[in-house]
Amino acid sequence: MAAESARARAKFDTLMRHATLAQRRAARLDPTLRGLLWSIGAGLSFVVLNTLMRGLTLQIDPFQTQFLRYVFGLVVMLPLVARSGMAAYRPRNIGGQFVRGAVHTLGLYLWFAAIPYITLADTTAIGFTGPIFIMIGAAWAFGERMRWERWVAALIGLAGVLIVVAPKLAGTGGLYTLIMLSSSPVFAASFLITKGLTRYERASVIVIWQSISVALFSLPLALVAWKAPTLSQWFTFLLCGLLGSLGHYLLARSFTVADISATQSVKFLDLVWASLLGWLVFADTPSRSTLIGGVVICASTLWIARRESRRAATH
Repeated sequence: MAAESARARAKFDTLMRHATLAQRRAARLDPTLRGLLWSIGAGLSFVVLNTLMRGLTLQIDPFQTQFLRYVFGLVVMLPLVARSGMAAYRPRNIGGQFVRGAVHTLGLYLWFAAIPYITLADTTAIGFTGPIFIMIGAAWAFGERMRWERWVAALIGLAGVLIVVAPKLAGTGGLYTLIMLSSSPVFAASFLITKGLTRYERASVIVIWQSISVALFSLPLALVAWKAPTLSQWFTFLLCGLLGSLGHYLLARSFTVADISATQSVKFLDLVWASLLGWLVFADTPSRSTLIGGVVICASTLWIARRESRRAATH
């Protein structure tokens, strides 16, 4: 027994040494490259989250789903609060936290109203219009320098999105496509507020107060058509809370180390993850326009990532 315990401790110590080494190596990376990696991780987390959420909205009212997703986002972070104390998570600008929460809730209301009627790949592709609004807003609000490479990457990515979305605007699904599209500038405003908050708030503080504020703002509509979830649905909500908090934490970390406009191009990779998961989970076969648009989007992502990496190496 003692020998097994010693071996377990040795394995744990080895794992911690590898984790520390990886963290030190990551710290030596250029901030823009680190921001891109944080953003890629956030995108993957959100795509998996959206897959689970779409499944839940087919079973439970969308607004109840939204409320419980953020309640569990708060639940999974309670151990961190208990360990450090609530004082460590007291925001410096509580008004800013609730403004961000209100704006994000509005975007979510639009998004959840449309998601049951749109495929996961198309939902993700429509969300890619957000970087255009974010880049414009970042240049206006924060004075970020919009280098020509970022504009080109964003516009090429947007062209890919239009290839995906344009055929879906006709017919019954056109209305829900437009509703989903209208959520993009609202989410862009939310992310710009987040960027502003990262100047004096830690990422974990922003994530916790987002969960608190969005849950409070979402509660009234959630109560209208409340339905008791099953045990498996409660577990799925817990997983959604974990993925959502992780995604927003990674996103906030990316904003702390790099220009928000520099991190937006890699969001286009989300279409790859969304197409794969939509096919595996919902049997959504990507259309030819979705695949063509995805190729265009990936090309712009790879190009801007290479340009940013080269620029970082020369400075």
